[in-house]
Amino acid sequence: MQNRDQLDEEALKHFPNGAKLSWGLAKPSRRGPKGELSIVKIVEAAIAIADKDGLAAVSMNRVAGNLGFTTMSLYRYIASKDDLLFLMQDAVCCIPIPSEGAITDWRENIREYVRACIQVFRDHPWFGDLPITGVPIAPNNLQVIDWVLRSMRDFPLNDYEKMSFLLLISSYSRSCGIIQRDMERAIQAGGSPETFSGLDYTAALKQLVKPDRFPDLYPIVASGVYTGENENDNTVGNDFDFGLERILDGIEHYIAFKTSMKNG
Repeated sequence: MQNRDQLDEEALKHFPNGAKLSWGLAKPSRRGPKGELSIVKIVEAAIAIADKDGLAAVSMNRVAGNLGFTTMSLYRYIASKDDLLFLMQDAVCCIPIPSEGAITDWRENIREYVRACIQVFRDHPWFGDLPITGVPIAPNNLQVIDWVLRSMRDFPLNDYEKMSFLLLISSYSRSCGIIQRDMERAIQAGGSPETFSGLDYTAALKQLVKPDRFPDLYPIVASGVYTGENENDNTVGNDFDFGLERILDGIEHYIAFKTSMKNG
């Protein structure tokens, strides 16, 4: 917990209230049922609702009802729904992080980071519905960022290059997480893996996609690769893992280039 009295008030001027709550900088409520309600309990209840019924189902009124308190009781701890959403987002970013030295290979460390990020989207499908409004500023989110930067500690890169790679890796994680989340949602709604992958549409697409209009897509559709028709012939493996490995190859190539430039 940070002590707000030790911080420059000017530095906190633009800090959202939700961020102040996440860092423990907001003054605790002196009103309300002591010991029976807390920010942690409120956030946990809101996450449970969102996990079950989606983000749209989360309201201060419903969270209060699930906890057995009045809505006004919640407002004594969390001033708005926006603050609650901020705290929910940071709470689900509290994920197990390997200890220092547990993973010595930088590629494997980044793989673990990507897998963990993807799992957040799968465990909490609403997470991807929250808009990105700026750089991460909450403690749990920053802890995860610190984790992936650990992989780059000894890279011959400047801070801008490291942050650019972080954005690349995080963007890929987010994209993969949302795709996997959507696939699971579609299946839960009664769809099938074959429909999601397009396998059910293979025959129709082969008739509709013609080489004169789609000269480069046509051979991919005709071969069955576009809809995963011939998975036994797949030498690439998992699409997501393949993409990640090519990103890591690119980082490794860039590091080699920077090293050669440094060594003259």
